[in-house]
Amino acid sequence: MKLYVKYMVSLRCKLMVKHELEKLGLHYISVELGMIEIREDISESQKQELKSNLAVSGLELLDDKKSILVDKIKNVIIEMIHYSDEVPKVNYSDYIAEKLDYDYTYLSNLFSEVKGITIQHFIIQHKIERAKELILYNQLNLTEIAYKLHYSSVSHLSNQFKKVTGHTPTFYKKIGQKRKSNLENM
Repeated sequence: MKLYVKYMVSLRCKLMVKHELEKLGLHYISVELGMIEIREDISESQKQELKSNLAVSGLELLDDKKSILVDKIKNVIIEMIHYSDEVPKVNYSDYIAEKLDYDYTYLSNLFSEVKGITIQHFIIQHKIERAKELILYNQLNLTEIAYKLHYSSVSHLSNQFKKVTGHTPTFYKKIGQKRKSNLENM
């Protein structure tokens, strides 16, 4: 049986979900971002208990099909940007449509209807968040970050970064270094 969980976007969330399943005596086959597969059918009382236990941690068990599909779209994007080192060989729309086995236009319209933003805007937001992480880690230069995040150039990354954050990547890096040195001097 498959269950879908909203806001499950990190490894910490996966560990917490596994713990909750074990507390209920449920045996999981897999726990992925946004999805749980368990061996047995879940009773209504177990489902309600799982739902309330997950809610304490800010997670939500999904029931309606539109929300489940939108959450799957979000998880494909998050996994692609935050957890995959490989750049997709095709454009994002083809990648998402192929992963979910739906027409991209349908997915795009549904996502916009439910979330109030486009898939493209959601991707840009996450690419910029990932760029912020990589800038602060200070292990890659901007050219490498631009390549890793599938930008055509450093200037394209810089322009989107400034549009989303209000700052250039270089300024953001300086702020991060200043904050780090302030913490070290305490």
